[in-house]
Amino acid sequence: MNDLKKLEQTLGVTFKDKDTLRQALVHRSYLNEHPDFRLGHNERLEFLGDAVLELVVTEFLYKNYENPEGELTNWRAALVNADMMAVICDGLNVEEFLYLSKGEAKDKASKARRYILANAIEAVIGSIYLDLGWDEAKDFIHRTVLIKLPEILRDQLHIDPKSRFQEAAQERVGVTPNYKVLSEEGPDHNKKFEIGVYINKELVAKGYGTSKHEAQVAAAAEALKTKDW
Repeated sequence: MNDLKKLEQTLGVTFKDKDTLRQALVHRSYLNEHPDFRLGHNERLEFLGDAVLELVVTEFLYKNYENPEGELTNWRAALVNADMMAVICDGLNVEEFLYLSKGEAKDKASKARRYILANAIEAVIGSIYLDLGWDEAKDFIHRTVLIKLPEILRDQLHIDPKSRFQEAAQERVGVTPNYKVLSEEGPDHNKKFEIGVYINKELVAKGYGTSKHEAQVAAAAEALKTKDW
């Protein structure tokens, strides 16, 4: 069994029941290989943590900003989306404590891994709430998630990359970017798209995804980096 003291130190939380934290770290795949493991997987804790996270973030935004509902909704989405949750999980070194199948443990670069990390940190939030209560969970979310808000507002991460790239291109060169499918492969239920984003005839960047929209967003995000906009 993993020694969780190091993780508790990183999280800044000391659990009364260590198994509550341990269960937050158990991915379903681990139980397929270890059916006799005494704890269940973390999906119910993730379900709980997701609700706690959303309420804490919503309350904070409501109390501290008088912006319209639509803006606050976008800010909240940028704070709690899977990419941000995965970044936060990674920064807290939760991954080294996860109980994963051998296959999942090896597969570190996939999109699926991002979701495993995002779900794990939500499960950890659920475990903090369950073991130590609302105030501890709220404090943890303030220290780890809401601290990201200034960065989100500064870098306009609450605006999707397509909108950001379009605004920047129109402002800087007076042109609206256009997107073209460069390739697609796979059966209908599992397509993979490669899409290029162009300014006039210049191919600025490429993006990949399981839908055209996802690939366009990835291309726009890459274009923002390429142009340093």
